[in-house]
Amino acid sequence: MSDIPGLVRAELRKLFTTRLWWIMLIVTLLLVGVSLGFLMAFAGVSQNGGALPALDTAQWTEIAWSGGSSAGIFVMILGVVLMTSEYRYQTITGTFLVTPRRGLVIVAKLVAGLIVGALFGLAVLVFQAVTVIPAVTIAGGEFSLSASRVPQISIGILATLALYALFGIGLGALVRNQIAGIVAAIVWSYVVESIFTAIPALHGVGKWLPAGAAQALMSIDVDTGLGRPEWLPAWAGALVLVAYGLLFAAVATATTVRRDIT
Repeated sequence: MSDIPGLVRAELRKLFTTRLWWIMLIVTLLLVGVSLGFLMAFAGVSQNGGALPALDTAQWTEIAWSGGSSAGIFVMILGVVLMTSEYRYQTITGTFLVTPRRGLVIVAKLVAGLIVGALFGLAVLVFQAVTVIPAVTIAGGEFSLSASRVPQISIGILATLALYALFGIGLGALVRNQIAGIVAAIVWSYVVESIFTAIPALHGVGKWLPAGAAQALMSIDVDTGLGRPEWLPAWAGALVLVAYGLLFAAVATATTVRRDIT
């Protein structure tokens, strides 16, 4: 296990010597920025029987701050690329020749994925701070960490983004094909999870999915007029996310160790 730190550094070097990571980071911040822009524009506006809280309220801050979890799709894609690029560019053989114990390579990729996810989470939180705090202050409100539950939501965002990187690595190990893995990640995040977490009638299933568990961990409980979501308790959401992370880590290890790489 003493080889793990060096292998992790090698995996991080593989990613950070490419343009992909900062392009994905820019796109991530743009998505979060667009989402915050819409929340600011429609704050306090009533539509279709529902309404967002006013911009100067702690409830609006709570909703706006939780939007950072939407960056999970980009970290998931990075996880897919971290795994599948080895097969796409035929470097996996050389990697396993240098480190014949495949399990150590997968552990290093998983740790590197957690680090990348956490770094993206920190970047998102900084971006939200320099956007949300001035917006609330200018609107005449008072930014309160406790009232808007920013610390708990921030922990949820960091945990969600870190674990979504594991999901991507596990998915990449399962399908191997980079394009197929990326498409599957997008479909899962923007179609499957969106349907089950956005529609109140489907929350009974959605609360057990990664996105639903992430919402439970952040404990967002603001009624916009469309009904309160029925998420798991925060501790249960955390356990479900960890369970998914362990599951995808096991998938990545099992499919890589047992398969023929030729």
